[in-house]
Amino acid sequence: MEKRPAKLLEKAKSLFGKQVEALSRQEEKVRELLGNVGKKINQAGQNQYVKRLIEPVSVFIRMVKSHFNGSHKLSGSTLGLIILGLVYFVSPIDIIPDFLGFFGFADDFSVILAIYAKVNEEVGDFLDWERTQSE
Repeated sequence: MEKRPAKLLEKAKSLFGKQVEALSRQEEKVRELLGNVGKKINQAGQNQYVKRLIEPVSVFIRMVKSHFNGSHKLSGSTLGLIILGLVYFVSPIDIIPDFLGFFGFADDFSVILAIYAKVNEEVGDFLDWERTQSE
């Protein structure tokens, strides 16, 4: 099972790697991407698979926002992977089209979770930092 998400992640990199590299240096474009992620989550509404993506995606959104406002910087590789996941999530061009219901969101879910696992340490650091901010 481990190999499938890793393969999807590699395919996502081959589809969007160059775009993500350029995008990660353009704050305005990243903000636009974050808005599109929110729209897609809202449009998907009650789809149970999108609901399962909401938590890791919302953590990614908060991490990216904190990075760009300077309050919690991410490593370049983590920022790139997170943006890759978000681009893949909103893109109509992915390995399995989203209009196929469960199957369409399965690849999005796999890519997001593979990235979440890959950057797990920085996610943990961010969540710890975030908790200290609300005290």
